[in-house]
Amino acid sequence: MLPEIAHFFLILGTFCSLFAAIVPAIGIVNRQSYLRDYAWSLSYAAFILISLSMILLAVSFSLDDFSITYIAQHSNSHLPIFFKIAAVWGGHEGSLLFWVFSLSGWAAAIALVHRKNNQEFISRVLIVLALLTATFGLFTLLASNPFERLFPTPFEGRDLNPMLQDVGLIFHPPLLYLGYVGFSAAFAFAVAALTMPDINIPWPKWSRSWTLAAWVMLTGGISLGSWWAYYELGWGGWWFWDPVENASLLPWLTGTALLHALITSEKRKSLINWSLLLSIFSFCLSLLGTFVVRSGVLTSVHAFAVDPSRGLIILSILAVCLALPLTLFMIQAPKIKPVKLQSMISKEVLILLGNGLLAVTTMTVLLGTFYPMIFQILGLGRISVGAPYFNAVFVPLALIAMYFMGFASHVQWGVTDNKALKRRMMKIATAAAMFSTLAFIYLGEQSPLSVSIVIFLSSWVLISSISSMFSLSNKKISYRYLSMVFAHSGVAITAIAAVLVSYHSDEVSSKMDAGSRIEMGGLTFNYIETKLIVGPNYTAEQAVINVRENDNLIATILPERRHYPVRVMNMSEPGIDWGWTRDLYITMGEKVSATEYAIRIQNKAFVRWIWIGSILMMIGGVISIIARIERRKTI
Repeated sequence: MLPEIAHFFLILGTFCSLFAAIVPAIGIVNRQSYLRDYAWSLSYAAFILISLSMILLAVSFSLDDFSITYIAQHSNSHLPIFFKIAAVWGGHEGSLLFWVFSLSGWAAAIALVHRKNNQEFISRVLIVLALLTATFGLFTLLASNPFERLFPTPFEGRDLNPMLQDVGLIFHPPLLYLGYVGFSAAFAFAVAALTMPDINIPWPKWSRSWTLAAWVMLTGGISLGSWWAYYELGWGGWWFWDPVENASLLPWLTGTALLHALITSEKRKSLINWSLLLSIFSFCLSLLGTFVVRSGVLTSVHAFAVDPSRGLIILSILAVCLALPLTLFMIQAPKIKPVKLQSMISKEVLILLGNGLLAVTTMTVLLGTFYPMIFQILGLGRISVGAPYFNAVFVPLALIAMYFMGFASHVQWGVTDNKALKRRMMKIATAAAMFSTLAFIYLGEQSPLSVSIVIFLSSWVLISSISSMFSLSNKKISYRYLSMVFAHSGVAITAIAAVLVSYHSDEVSSKMDAGSRIEMGGLTFNYIETKLIVGPNYTAEQAVINVRENDNLIATILPERRHYPVRVMNMSEPGIDWGWTRDLYITMGEKVSATEYAIRIQNKAFVRWIWIGSILMMIGGVISIIARIERRKTI
């Protein structure tokens, strides 16, 4: 009975969204404000109904209702309860329901926060979001129904994919989806602005907070995803340039550019065209990521489904979301008032250059991701594009962007004092050179030149950001400066960590059993014994490995080789001893003899700082949101 009620709530919620688009649109056309105002109540109703549908699906998972096809395919009675709840979004159908839930949630939040703002404009924003919610709701109901019954009912479920049986599943997908879907808010604000008689209304001011929230969540989702891949997949890497990883990076790049464009549009009334286009492209790239995950057109360990028909529907939605707003943009663009630049040395120009670099970077990643598919469709054979291509094109563009980022804290809006800027930047460059020299000495002469260049530019950004707080004329550190310092410092720290872990990590592989030992980098790894472990829904062989330095025990690491009987899958669970300057990472591979296992030992230099940098970026975004909320209260 619960699935039928949940299904009914989803149907009602979808139709509420449909009416939230149609009824207010009629009111706007006929200038009947009472019909237009239904956008608010219907948005709330859709969110409540779809939320209830999600909750009831989670309850059905917890009750092991294997009469539901989706639950039978992604759960098991022995699965821990928190994984059962997380399995709600662990497969294609449930993740689409979460998409619909997220869309309705963003719409309800915008309706609540902006209930007293420009009613004519906000109602148009809600109409766009309602159309998107109704579209994805219908797609879920007709092509990806998570409440479909299964007859005869099996006694047990197939279990959740072992790769997903991790705490990362609880937080990573929801954050990623909320980030993806959050850009629908920026999309809706842009489309609503393009439908207004006067396009020069202050829509960037209203859109910016929602874009910030989406960017923070997407940053968190990507960071958690890379952390999950690092400690769950057993290969010791944090980024593989996988198609699905790239699909999440693309809207992050355009979203970063969008944030800076919106700042300029709000403060200086310039780069309006950039703000509109980036709002459209950021959400469309989120849809493209959804298409990649669910269509099967590109092979990925992260893919949910390989159903081309479902992918074709998403591709059709993407085409409409791209074609209609761009058509509106072509019509409305001549009405946008141009703003004359006061100086070429200004924050406006710097943001324009940065956005140009981010746009080019997005195109290079997009090309590398989809070129193999296009090459094959044209009948030219098969080709693979891997890490060498992405590193060759992405890294130089990122370094150029970091060079300009160093100026961002010290260049003013409008006109900047060139002499004062030169003096300040020379001091920062000198400090960055000293820091990179000390790093070169610490790392040793074998460190390649590329490492020194990255450390110099990262230090340049870091020192520039921090020093800007002490160069304020009124000596008052505002939220705006704090958010910029945290975000830019996060980028710099992530860049340093990425280059160090790439060039200063050690690795050794060998066969090991009880009593064997391996030397690596002044450390001795002693294989003590193999334990047999019985988990809630798996069995495992666990290696006990002691790590000694100068005969002193510094760690005991416990990698595992797990067997999941229901899925008939084996998984390697790495053992990790983490530290501020290195991780000792051990993977237990296949059994190669009666007692020996293939063991891979890695020393990952400064890898934790990658995620520390990501956290700093998120903190910067959150501080900026708090600042805007505080400012809103005082108005």
